[in-house]
Order: sequence, then C-alpha cells, then structure tokens
Amino acid sequence: MIKNKFFKFTRSITKIILPVFFKLILFLKINRRVINFLNDKSFRSNDKYNFTNIINNLLNKKLLAMDIGAQGGFNSDNFFPKKYNDFFEPVMIEPIKDEAKKLKESYKYVVDKGLWSSSTKKKIYILKNRLGSSSMYEPETSRFDIHNIKKKDYSLYDVSEIQEIECETISESLKKINLEHLDYLKIDTQGSEYEILKGLGPYRPLLIRIEVQIMPIYKKVPRWTKLIDHLYEINYILCDWKEIGSHTTRTPVEMDMIFIPDFQNFEGKEIIKKDQNKFISLMLIFGQINLLKTVSKKCKFKNTSFLKNLEDLYFN
Repeated sequence: MIKNKFFKFTRSITKIILPVFFKLILFLKINRRVINFLNDKSFRSNDKYNFTNIINNLLNKKLLAMDIGAQGGFNSDNFFPKKYNDFFEPVMIEPIKDEAKKLKESYKYVVDKGLWSSSTKKKIYILKNRLGSSSMYEPETSRFDIHNIKKKDYSLYDVSEIQEIECETISESLKKINLEHLDYLKIDTQGSEYEILKGLGPYRPLLIRIEVQIMPIYKKVPRWTKLIDHLYEINYILCDWKEIGSHTTRTPVEMDMIFIPDFQNFEGKEIIKKDQNKFISLMLIFGQINLLKTVSKKCKFKNTSFLKNLEDLYFN
C-alpha cells in the first residue's frame, strides 16, 4: 500500500518536473542527445536481468545461429548482452576472404562465400576505409546528406576494389554443413537483405534480426517495403525495432528489426511450439518479456511459472 502511494507520488512529481527539464535541455541544445540516450537505455531495460540459469535449464544444446555479415565476430555490436553468447553455435558468413580467415580462428562454422537468392556470381564493392560498409551495391554520394554524413567523410565510402564472388542461398549453405534447422538468423549486409532472405528455403528461424535501410545510401537497393512484405508472406511478424545512425528526417533511415513467427495463426504457433524452450530462451535473451508472456498464453506453454512475476522493465 505504502509502495503504491510512493509510486503515485513520484509520478505526479515527474509530471511537474519534466516540462521544466525539457525546456532546459532545449536551451542547452542537447534535446536529441538526451532522447537518443534514453531510447537506448529503454531498449536495453531488461539487460539488468541475468537469465543464464533459466536458459541453462531450458536448453539441452546450443542455439544454432546464422550471422550474415559477420565481420568483427558474433554479436560484435552487443545487440544483446554478451553473457548469453555461449548459448549460441554461430554459422559465420563473410565473403571477404581476409575477414573470413580471421573468423576461422575462433568459430567452427565459417562460410567464405556470399549469399543471394540463388547460386550465382555477384560483384561486391569493397570499401577499405570502412570495410563494414562494403556491399553488393555501389554507394551513392547524392544520398549521404540524409544520413548526416559530413563531406569530409565521403572518402570513407570510396570503392577501393570490386571483387567477383561466388554466392549461394541460405538453404544451400546450411545443407552443405549438414545443419537441418536454424534457430536465430541475423542479416546485416548493407542493402542485400531482401535478396538473401529469399534464399531461406524451408528453414524457419524462431527469431530473425535484420537491418532495414529505409533510405539507403547505395544504388538500386530494393525498397524496404519489399523486404517487410516478404517476411509477412512467409508468416513472420515484426515485434521490435531499433533506430540506427544519424539522419535529417524525423523518421529513421535505418533500423534493426526483430521478427518472430506469427503466433496468431496455426502455422506460426506450430513452429514456436515445436521448439518451445528455444523460443523462450531467445525471447529472454532479446528482452521480450511481455510479448513472451502473451505468446506463452496463446501457445499454451507448459512449465513457465517463472514468467508470472517477471516484470518487463521496458514498460515502466
């Protein structure tokens, strides 16, 4: 009772303080800095939890992940807390040979080919000054201003080399290393996400993280809506997104998006229920607590009493 009154009081005080505080941050010209900081902290609200023991009890083997655009290592951007990295067995996809060679020192599965919607040969534009921005598509400087790229930094996007690489599909790549399922798929390939995803074949990951370029800086990248439509056509739904980078628009120009099977229909439920414990583990790792509770009810999960008193701090 006292606790509830305290929270009610603090919320009332906050309503009074926030407008004053907002005027101050506008005066100091730190409006976006503060908002971006708070957005990031909000996105990572559930990182304070440690679900390691729960996940250890749920899993009897590692989650199979495919990391397409693996330069720097698995989860190198700390999209989810590194304390969970050991729960994954990643398949690392890196078509730049020198970078693939580095990965082979640390990972069991490394594929040094490109991925596409079919087996083919494609050009890759190498940017030696910004290797992580190398792409199957050529950069277009006329689009840089929307991304707040300063003119002095344009040279970072100069194409230093054009290589022709062998490409195969996700499905072909996994079959060649005798992997019959995929639990987690991450695609970050600077514009070729749509074409790569079309090569998924019969595989249906429990969670997909994909970079979406709403306003790409590369030439002839397919519209981002085609990518989203394709995911919905293969029965996935969007459950989260995170803005990437700076921009001059009021809407993001790039986002990391998270998709899961559509638990609102029979086919999606069956995919999830088939690997219930893996799905729960992934949702905990990615901090999707409230949504996990909803899916748990709709799919009639068993032995999930630990979820009942677990608070999703994102919604505080």
